[in-house]
Amino acid sequence: MTTNEALAETYLTMLNTHDPELVDTFVAEGYRNHNVVVPDGRAANRTFWAAFFHGLPDVTVTMEDLVVAGDRVVGRFVYRGTHTGDLLGIPATGRPVEMRSIDIWRVEDGLFVEHWDELNLMEVFQQVGALPALGGDQESRA
Repeated sequence: MTTNEALAETYLTMLNTHDPELVDTFVAEGYRNHNVVVPDGRAANRTFWAAFFHGLPDVTVTMEDLVVAGDRVVGRFVYRGTHTGDLLGIPATGRPVEMRSIDIWRVEDGLFVEHWDELNLMEVFQQVGALPALGGDQESRA
């Protein structure tokens, strides 16, 4: 296993053990995160994951694909859990959630230093009832 593959495996371990302290083992201090959900920096990443695990305390994650090319690591992940705590500002609903992501990291000096991702957040918000399903429900179409 290459160092870059090991970083992705450590990320997966952090997710499945719900241990945000593991962030320190794969994320650089000056981590740059290109998304609207998580601010830059290692500490912000650790804080985000602690809050995420509060919102989905039974979350399990599978890595569907992993591609390593040069200084890039690309993973496709599926997260499954129950929304029993505040998640991204949405109070607990008790509903099941399935979230998918495609993550791209840039590696430098053996750590992730930069990150881009694509998430199915609209579907997650629909699953917890924060947004209506596209096209409305079946009854309103009848």
